[in-house]
Amino acid sequence: MLHLFFNRQNENKMITDFCSYYVLPSSVMKCKQYSTLRAAYSFYNAATETPWPALVQDMLITAKQLKFDVFNALDLMENKKFFQELKFGIGDGNLHYYLYNWRCSVAEPEKVAMILQ
Repeated sequence: MLHLFFNRQNENKMITDFCSYYVLPSSVMKCKQYSTLRAAYSFYNAATETPWPALVQDMLITAKQLKFDVFNALDLMENKKFFQELKFGIGDGNLHYYLYNWRCSVAEPEKVAMILQ
């Protein structure tokens, strides 16, 4: 499931900013109190009028209202613009993505826009 949020300017009703996240529930094993961890993952976001931290703060609030347990964002695209201010913590896992076993040169995270689901 994908959640989308749009920000509109009052005078012309044009969409100026948007953010989105997808849902990836995980099973919790050997726990009588909880059976599922509801995780939200930042997907595609664009900000032209609203500052990044304010836009993502609104997304975090809606995710909390929808009862998500955790909100994740990778250090891709322009996500670093809100990590520090919104107190995102750095994960401890190493992720490796392979596209048909092709080799490519090293790319800085902010230049990457691929998200696997």
